[in-house]
Amino acid sequence: MKKIILLLSVLFAFGCNEEKLPTPAVGPPNILLIIADDLGKDALQGFSEGSIKPNTPHIDAIRNNGILFNNCWVYPTCTPTRASIITGKYGYRTNVRSTDDRIKPSETVLQKYISENSSTEYATAIIGKWHLSKNNNTVNPESWGIDHYAGLFSGAVQDYYNWSLTEDAITTTSTDYATQKFTDLAIDWVQQQNKPWFLWLAYNAPHTPFHAPPAQMHSQGTLPAYTNGANRTTYYMAAIEAMDFQIGRLLDSMTEEEKENTVIIFVGDNGTPGQVAQAPFTSSTVKSSLYQGGINTPLFVSGAGVSRTGQDNNLITSTDLFATIAEIAGVSVDEINDSKSFKSLFTQSTTIRDFQYSEINDGTNDLWAISNGSYKLIRTDNGSEEMYDLVNDPYEQNDLLLGTLTSPQSNAKAALDAELSVIRQ
Repeated sequence: MKKIILLLSVLFAFGCNEEKLPTPAVGPPNILLIIADDLGKDALQGFSEGSIKPNTPHIDAIRNNGILFNNCWVYPTCTPTRASIITGKYGYRTNVRSTDDRIKPSETVLQKYISENSSTEYATAIIGKWHLSKNNNTVNPESWGIDHYAGLFSGAVQDYYNWSLTEDAITTTSTDYATQKFTDLAIDWVQQQNKPWFLWLAYNAPHTPFHAPPAQMHSQGTLPAYTNGANRTTYYMAAIEAMDFQIGRLLDSMTEEEKENTVIIFVGDNGTPGQVAQAPFTSSTVKSSLYQGGINTPLFVSGAGVSRTGQDNNLITSTDLFATIAEIAGVSVDEINDSKSFKSLFTQSTTIRDFQYSEINDGTNDLWAISNGSYKLIRTDNGSEEMYDLVNDPYEQNDLLLGTLTSPQSNAKAALDAELSVIRQ
């Protein structure tokens, strides 16, 4: 009897050891970059700014299961932000500083950089808003080395239910709800892939025009067609919720194994439009401005390889997505052009940058902003300057240069001046 018990014990132990054997390593991760159009901190859960928030369970899950980056700087408008991500360069280097500027054919974009430098062969696609060639839909984004493009060339649709869709260099009129159509295209493309993929999914939501999304996609009640005088915020929130609904559709279309092996990056391309700005921001300190409401937008990362959760206060710029995504894709790089990879932050707390930078050409002047996280300097090419203490004055109410600077403030300004000279040398 004792021998039988001993034998069973050995067999049981052996069986348990088999179950605990390490599972085979998964392959290179898929990368899903979701860009929301005109989405500031005041319009999303997870931030104290703004009192009216949309219902966004899928975006919330991305945030809650990963890292919320508090100090992500983009550009004040969409085209320069997209150019900075796809090139890893500041706007003055690419000459893309406003929505009318175009990316040069000679630029090496992120997708091509990955294909030339990663040991892993990635399938790449951009689906959704392009807006890097102004409104010229005769340009084919695939000529930059992107495997597949389908979406909207211009900065915005005139009608979410009637708009110009370009795919395979052919433009047709789509009457499908734009946010849903982009998702349909994304689902179809992902399901066709049999190797690791990098999908740049650029929704034009919640960019104007204000509209009523399909009722099942939002919780804002029965919305008639938008007319002037209606509550714009309600329609804006409905557009955000419809985008979240479609993000859920995309994720639900993936197998559990595929989702577990996908890194998800969610970012807003610039701040909230002035028409729907919420306190503590104002209509003049959001989109199109270098104030925090215009350039400090949501950035969430979760999924494969992301073991940290909660908030991170590192200084991040939109250019940094270039090196970060390249490193995720297996390129041995942590810094290139004006881009510094923050992939290390997925697993550990460290410091990526000492300064962050943004800029804009407003049609009259070039303006630049630089910050060390504590102080921020805004400078115009006509010589005017503003300086703010972001620790004690996070919403930039008190321009320090209107008074006498303390010694620490003077030292901070000198450091910001010096770094600005280095950046723009």
